[in-house]
Amino acid sequence: MTKKVNKVVEFRVWKNRGYIIGMRLWHEELINKLPRQQLLGQHRECAALRGAGWGRLHATVNYVFEYSPYKLYQYHCLILAEMEHRGYKPDEKWKNPLYRGKVVSEYEKLSEEVITHPIYPEHNEEYLEECLDNLKAKNIHLS
Repeated sequence: MTKKVNKVVEFRVWKNRGYIIGMRLWHEELINKLPRQQLLGQHRECAALRGAGWGRLHATVNYVFEYSPYKLYQYHCLILAEMEHRGYKPDEKWKNPLYRGKVVSEYEKLSEEVITHPIYPEHNEEYLEECLDNLKAKNIHLS
């Protein structure tokens, strides 16, 4: 039996079968607890979405496109800060909200937005639990 999910959820959970399909953006409360592989993967995901992936419909991240690209920049800043905290040196260019990577031209203008908590309202308590379930399915147990 599948769990009913709305457009916000990035994967479906079949708890009776123990089957979970991967997700794309982790709940922001988990960022400082993510293992190296998931943290660096999240940086790549944010970079792709900020670049050529912006606006390309994909069931796992469609909700991101309902907001200004500035929100994705804010989320990416959380990832970048955690990377630096762990000693990684991400390209400083990603700290510019207009930057979109090496392939896509920068935004000419992007209105700054007040940061909210969570950045994406879709990242609620239910979403947090689903993220934790996803990690557990990968044998990753966060304390």
